[in-house]
Amino acid sequence: MQTIKDQQELIGLITKAIGKNHAVEISDALYRQGFDLNELMAVTFHPEKEIAFRAAWIMENLILADPARFVNSLDKLIQLFLKNENKSCQRHYVKILMHLLERKVPKNIKQKIVEMDMGPVAERCFDLLIDATTPDAVKVFASQVLFDLRVRYPWINDMLADQLLIMMQGAKPAIRSKCQRLLSYLA
Repeated sequence: MQTIKDQQELIGLITKAIGKNHAVEISDALYRQGFDLNELMAVTFHPEKEIAFRAAWIMENLILADPARFVNSLDKLIQLFLKNENKSCQRHYVKILMHLLERKVPKNIKQKIVEMDMGPVAERCFDLLIDATTPDAVKVFASQVLFDLRVRYPWINDMLADQLLIMMQGAKPAIRSKCQRLLSYLA
């Protein structure tokens, strides 16, 4: 793949639909080039929702390929997660956060997250759970983020249990199963 010089070239590449392989290929090219993550994150707010979604998908692939490399961008990532209203982009932002809260993340990521105020992230995740228009995948990822933050913020425990019970009502089997699994650990 050719060098992607700036936002405009990136937007040109993702104006039309791309498949998973192409998204990964673009992510790999951006990684090798040391493309500015802030520029990519800015594209996740593009006025054309499909372009914003593709940029968020590429951002997810890029960050999760080597989270330690992007530790200095976590503040900005969280700031943008809190502001992004595009449902398709929210999926990728919250999925990134979910993975960054896992036990197996690099030490520099764990340390950075410990130093950060994650309370606003928890509040935003609850907003996503409560919003009836939030897609199921976003709710699942948000519930996992909340589950992982519950030790740090004890107030999450009861509220999360209540929201999981609400989510289970009329939910698809996969959502119900995820909720039941998280509830079993909360009990």
